[in-house]
Amino acid sequence: MRNTRSPLVASIRQNPGFYGAILMLLVLYLVYNILHPRGFSAAVLIQNTNESVAIVFLAMAQTVPVLLGGLDLSVGAIMTLTNCVASVVLNGSPPQIILGMIITLATGTAFGLVNGLIVVYGRLQPIIATLATGAVAVGLALFIRPAPGGTVDDDISWALTNDLYELVDTYGWFDADAGWFAPFAWFPVPLLIVLVIGFGVWLPFKHTVTGRTVYAIGSAEGAAYMSGLNLNGAKIAAFTLAGFFAGCAGLYLAIQTSSGNADITQAGAYTLNSIAAVVVGGTSLLGGVGGAIASLVGALVLRVISFYFRIVSIDPLLQPLVEGLVLLAAVSLGAFRTLRARNQLTLFR
Repeated sequence: MRNTRSPLVASIRQNPGFYGAILMLLVLYLVYNILHPRGFSAAVLIQNTNESVAIVFLAMAQTVPVLLGGLDLSVGAIMTLTNCVASVVLNGSPPQIILGMIITLATGTAFGLVNGLIVVYGRLQPIIATLATGAVAVGLALFIRPAPGGTVDDDISWALTNDLYELVDTYGWFDADAGWFAPFAWFPVPLLIVLVIGFGVWLPFKHTVTGRTVYAIGSAEGAAYMSGLNLNGAKIAAFTLAGFFAGCAGLYLAIQTSSGNADITQAGAYTLNSIAAVVVGGTSLLGGVGGAIASLVGALVLRVISFYFRIVSIDPLLQPLVEGLVLLAAVSLGAFRTLRARNQLTLFR
């Protein structure tokens, strides 16, 4: 008998958590803009995306180790370290600024590589290894920036935290007032950065042999080993990619704040929120199910929830409680599929 089920329906049945997160994001953001005193505007969208970039990149960073069946507790610390590095090197002429960006991202990527090497060749559980390396990253950040400070080039800070019009106008690539450019001029640069890096880096990786091996390890490591896949290489690549995404978060945080800050509390909070975003996006903490794009959506859901505190009268002392209850509910929904499964193998079908 022919299967008449559409590809979309089949995808929804296979990834209910992801599509549920998309629906939640659309509803929450729609209601937020309806309640907002200024309504929907490009200025509000730019502000919202600016505040979301760091947690989005950290959620994507956390996703890759989670797909392996582990957790990376160092992503917030790597973000903090690269934020401090960027506050030192993101100045000078355009070539020097580009070099500074490369150094910043290379720092995050290298730290992720070290995590992978320790996990694979040290044969340590990821959660233990990254707890230790995270402390090292924070220590290095404090060495670079004992106190908040540093400078970031004003032009790049302005251009990359506004819309496309300001980006083009700042660097004079062409006439920003050109008629053909007007329909795109309002688009937020932060959102464009997230989409370009998210889709441009994650999707190619996901469809490589290494990317498929990451999913295979999370689904059934023993079966992946018996299939002759390069498990060690995939694990190292996963943590390296996580370091790269965390480096992106630190780089953008420096561009956004024009400074560096070795804030230990912030590093821990971002790490915990990255785990919550992964689960809200529909990625299984058991591994093998989900993806970085799903975590991107999950991170945006978390951020939109925090936006409501600006327009709804809630005592500031109660805001962490409300946010915690909402996160608990969202995470519980993500875990419901695990609780109702009679056989754990069905989670990976």
